[in-house]
Amino acid sequence: MRKILFFLLIVASAPMVAQNKNHNFDVAKNLDVFNAIYKNLDMIYVDSLDANQVIGNGIDAMLKSLDPYTTYYPEEKMNDLKTMYTGKMFAGIGALIRYNPTAKYTVIEEPYKDMPAAEAGLKKGDIVLSIDDSTMAGRDTRYVSDHLRGDAGTSFILKIKRPSTDKVMKIKITRKTIQDPALPYYGMFDKSVGYINLHQFTEDCAKDVRRAFIDLKNKGAKSLVIDLRNNGGGAESEAVGIVNMFVPKGLTIVSNRGKLKSVNHDYKTTVEPIDTLIPIVVLVSDNTASASEITSGSLQDLDRAVILGTRTYGKGLVQMTLDLPYNGNLKLTTNKYYIPSGRCIQAINYRHSNGGYIEHVPDSLTKVFYTAHGREVRDGGGIKPDVEIKPDSLPNIAYYLEYVDSNCVMLNYEVKYIAKHPSIAPAAEFELSDADYEDFKQEVLKSGFKYDRESEKYLGNLVKLAKFEGYYDDAKAEFDNLEKKLSHNVAKDMDYNKATIKQILEGDIVAAYYFQEGSIRNSLRLDKQMKEAVRLLNTPDEYNKLLQPKKNEKKERP
Repeated sequence: MRKILFFLLIVASAPMVAQNKNHNFDVAKNLDVFNAIYKNLDMIYVDSLDANQVIGNGIDAMLKSLDPYTTYYPEEKMNDLKTMYTGKMFAGIGALIRYNPTAKYTVIEEPYKDMPAAEAGLKKGDIVLSIDDSTMAGRDTRYVSDHLRGDAGTSFILKIKRPSTDKVMKIKITRKTIQDPALPYYGMFDKSVGYINLHQFTEDCAKDVRRAFIDLKNKGAKSLVIDLRNNGGGAESEAVGIVNMFVPKGLTIVSNRGKLKSVNHDYKTTVEPIDTLIPIVVLVSDNTASASEITSGSLQDLDRAVILGTRTYGKGLVQMTLDLPYNGNLKLTTNKYYIPSGRCIQAINYRHSNGGYIEHVPDSLTKVFYTAHGREVRDGGGIKPDVEIKPDSLPNIAYYLEYVDSNCVMLNYEVKYIAKHPSIAPAAEFELSDADYEDFKQEVLKSGFKYDRESEKYLGNLVKLAKFEGYYDDAKAEFDNLEKKLSHNVAKDMDYNKATIKQILEGDIVAAYYFQEGSIRNSLRLDKQMKEAVRLLNTPDEYNKLLQPKKNEKKERP
């Protein structure tokens, strides 16, 4: 019997051995072919080749066929990888810059708090004339940025012109390491609601959130809003650390599972929580991803928070880094992660055949899982919020004024406003008057501002289609009437979109006085998702009901 069993085991394992041999042969063969191709290109091809570029393009193409998160970092790009995990960027002055086509110079857009630009007194709209002995006339933002950067502790002379006074100034600035704050703002609302805005999951951000939460509790917070909207994620361990603040010690928050068992890992809460009872609302958006989804999804699975906003991105994949020869690094996808209910929220299947393609997981193919209280949740497609509230969309005219307008009329107005107002109301209270907005509107009209109306584009395409199909002549009167109603009228569009455009102006202006934290605080005044979160937290019965299963929904978790 033992002999028969042994024979069967040998027979069963034979195909696997053959498969491994075939796979290993295919790997060796293709590596030899790749090596031979490049050697012949290098020796015989009509032009000289840059090995770093050509082979780098080949590597990038290979990795692109897998998934967008598997990336090769050669030695010269290692700082990008470091920035991703730590939030620490290059050494520089700490300011956003933009090119002003009218002035034909790059200008300061927004200095960061406690950074050299702000400490040196640089202001929004300052024109960068020269850096040391190098003129910046006509230079784009990349060129100017490269000259502003350097080793931490090094100094240079910055020559600027302040449009509001026409003064030309020379300022000595010492560079320092710039770090994008993971937690740009936290504060109190309604005397009892704490608010934390978490921008990214970089190294030690959980400690920042912990300090902020304790401070809010000391200030009287009886409930909490955690804002993870547009947070693209980062370190898994930081997400677990944040969840651990609100749930008991010893719970498994996320499990990583992949091909290589040695890199599989379960993340558990390791310390006693700060508060397991405080009501929490987590704000999410379609750009909430990765570690943000671990945080929001775990709190949902454990019935520890109400999730509010729109469905999240759906990144359920985990990456690790591997050292490569010549000081390079490979960031590659090794695992899928599973949150407490047992679900993986990955929204896209990456197929590797025929050069690679993507396949969105339809809702009909997702599976049901259950929260701690027995509420139904699903895998695939990100985290579906318990309360869905869509944000206001950005009108096309507002987008063009903020990002596209070659005359920079919005920037110029803001610079003039700041020059006329040495101080403004607190960030939470600041608001432009109707007269201020009318002044801005007239500036826009005088500038000759133009933009593409999407409705006009769609109408034009519809006219073409109607003519092609032979329906246009019969409907010409209706088309003409619709064209009149959709005619390009900047003044009318500015009146119609007044609230949104005004809010953008207010946010930009507040940032010049109170930096990024002030801009965030000001924007929350009119944020309908935030308003609903505060209302919900102040309505305990409704809040608690959302965390209980609906009729015929409850099922015990395995």
